[in-house]
Parts: sequence; C-alpha cells; structure tokens
Amino acid sequence: MGLITRKAIYVEYPQAVPLKYAINPEKCLKLTKDKCGNCEEVCPAKAIDYKQKEERLTLNAGAVIFSPGFKPYDPKIFDNYQNSHLPNVVTSMEFERILSASGPSQGHIMTLPKVPAHPTTKKDKLLAERKKDPKKIAWFQCVGSRDMNKCDNKYCSSVCCMYAIKEAVIAKEHAGDDLDCAIFYMDMRTHGKEFERYYNRAKEAGVRFVRTKVHTINPLHDSDDLSLRYVSDTGEIVEEIFDMVVLSVGLQIAPETIELAKKLGIELTSGNFASTSSFSPVETSRKGIFVSGAFQGPKDIPQAVVDSSAAAAGAGAMLSSVRDTMTKKAESTVETNIIGERPRIGVFVCRCGTNIAGVVDVPAVRDYAANLPFVEYYTDNLYSCAQDSQDTIAKLIKEHNLNRIVVAACTPKTHEPLFQETLPHYQQEEDQAHLHQTVKNPLMC
Repeated sequence: MGLITRKAIYVEYPQAVPLKYAINPEKCLKLTKDKCGNCEEVCPAKAIDYKQKEERLTLNAGAVIFSPGFKPYDPKIFDNYQNSHLPNVVTSMEFERILSASGPSQGHIMTLPKVPAHPTTKKDKLLAERKKDPKKIAWFQCVGSRDMNKCDNKYCSSVCCMYAIKEAVIAKEHAGDDLDCAIFYMDMRTHGKEFERYYNRAKEAGVRFVRTKVHTINPLHDSDDLSLRYVSDTGEIVEEIFDMVVLSVGLQIAPETIELAKKLGIELTSGNFASTSSFSPVETSRKGIFVSGAFQGPKDIPQAVVDSSAAAAGAGAMLSSVRDTMTKKAESTVETNIIGERPRIGVFVCRCGTNIAGVVDVPAVRDYAANLPFVEYYTDNLYSCAQDSQDTIAKLIKEHNLNRIVVAACTPKTHEPLFQETLPHYQQEEDQAHLHQTVKNPLMC
C-alpha cells in the first residue's frame, strides 16, 4: 500500500499461507549489487539460492479453474480528488490497512502528514508531529465504477457500498462515537443477506449517508484538512471540512489477466469479465476451463466461495472417470494415550486486534486462567490462527508436556478443526475433546 516502507526480506501479511519470508529481488543487495548475502548463511533450511531462475513447466490437466482475482481501481486519474498529492486522501484498501491490528499504526486511526517514512530534517520532523486523531472522515462511493466520464467502467463493483459501511462502523468503534463518518453516495446497493439491516444499524450508530456526488477536494492552506463542496438533496450548496477522505475504489480486471484470457480462448464481457451464462455461471466459453471469484464478475467473499465450490464440482464431474487414480493416503499419526495422567493445561487467549480485544479484557482473561487448577502454561496471541502461532503452540506443548489445550478464540465452527490439525501428535486416543477445547467469545458472531 505504500503506507510504510517494507524491507527487502518480508512476510506478505501475518496470516499468509505458507507463512514464509520472501525476498524482493528489486531491493535485495545481493541480487542488485552482489553484496550482503547473509540470508543464505543464516537460513537453517539452506533454502536460499540466489542463482535460482524462473522455470516454465508444462502440465497436463483434465480441467482448469481460472481464478485470477481482480485489480483495485487506481484513482490517480481522478485529478479532482488529488489522491497522488494529498496525504489524507486514501483509497479504501489503504484505509483497511490503517484499521488493521497488524497495520502501520496497529489499528489506531490517525491523519497522514506528507512526510518521508523516516524524517531526518527539522522541517519533516515538525510535519510528522502534525499527525492527529481525525474527527471527521468522508467516504466517496463509485470511484472507478458506474462511471463513463473519468473511466470506462460502467458496471457496479457490487462490494463497495458494504465495505464502506463496514469501514465507517469499525472506524467509529476504534475512535469512539465522537468520530463523524459521512458516506457520499449515488445509490446504496445493500442486496445481500442481512445487508440492509447492517446498513440501518450503521445509520443508528451515527454514520451519515449523504446522497450526492462530490466533484472536487480542496486542501486548506497551511493545513492537511480537506474542504468539500457539494449539493444536498434540497439543492443547497454545502461546504464541509474533513480530516480524511476515503475513496471507495471499484474492482476491475488486470491487463495481464485480459491478455491471458484471450490466449486461452475465453470470451469476455464488455467489462472484461469472463462471459458465462445464467444456468452455467462457472463455465467459460472454452470447454474444460471453469471460472470463479471476481473474474466471473464483481462479488464479495461469500459469493466467491460459492463460485469456487461450484467450479470445483464442475471440474470433478468432468474428471469423474479417473477419480482417485492419483490419490495419496494421508499418513496415520501415532496418538498418545493420556488416560490417568494428571491434567497439564495450556491456555492460549487470542487478541485478534479489536475483533476480540475491543470487547474482551484479554490480559485479565489470561491472568485469570493462570490461577485455575492444573494450568501449567498461559499466554495471549495476536492471531492464534496464524501459522506462526500454530507452530508456537505445538512447540509449547512439547516444552511443557501439556496434555490439555484451551484456545479462547473465534467460533469453534470455523476454527476448531484448524487447532485440532495443529495437535496431531497429542490427541487423546479415546476422547479428543479432553485434549482440545475452543472457547468461543460470547460477543463474537
């Protein structure tokens, strides 16, 4: 996103799968200047090979599921919004990072003075001190969607209304009810299950919805604040000052995806999405190639998951005659019998940013667990479901000889199997529930 600098060696994001470091070849000193090379020396797995080159492989496949995703619209073409020049005009993707517990400000919302990432001069340091907690944030809808003037995307991107409402609600949760959140829109398209109810809840929580199209953002002299002029529903010209503006950017297909689709012989719509039919929504114009996700059309995650399941089912049906011919059996795990052993309990409480820590006093829960009978180890994690946390839990089980595990995290409906897979060598032979229990936060849905 460019909100903070990233080192040459980095993890894509905390929950990346696989959770492994990558090297940016454009920034690595060894690859650009033939200096350093420390990664190769310290890597315990000896997995670093600076001489490795790209390889092209030819695979024989009976079916293909094409799910290349989307590219967020770049609003720099909207010169009237000055996203390139005004630091507090950010895209919705950038604002998501600001809200994230693993983001540049650990979820704390603040304005962004236009200064270098590491200010050195006195002037830059003084500017850096002008960071403040915003009092008013505006969202502009349909940036890069439903627009034939500034861009050629006449379609609705489907997800922008709901993610803007979600961001506004979460921003108020982070900053408090004093934060004024205003969403400027043409039409609110809350078409999904419970979406309209969520929209009404946002209005009840104090989120303002202003039906207008703001033409221009003007910076205030000697300030990072932003002036907006717009016409209200009653025809009045209104001028408001905001600390930050979020551009709700739409979804579009990347040029390289369009080029690849044409090489594969896949027909595209006028918006460059895959052309499918109403009764075969995941089948492309080329037999054997299925499509899922945003490439089939703009959609949210639940809809993309449904598409993926349908595409997998379609591919499976096509390959039914050779089903299981290349299946490998999973290796069985030797289980440890802990019947009769004294309980040795490990408690792991998940913070999960403000999702849990915003409604539960996590340190208090952790410390309370420490005084419960048979608790041998207790701690809290930022993301218990992340791969590094899973690895840590497995190591701590060995280190402290734990035979009971309690994980206080999100709903067991989705997360319990994940933690059970982390503990394959420590499952109770007769009653798995004795070893592992996921405690659901009662305030989580």
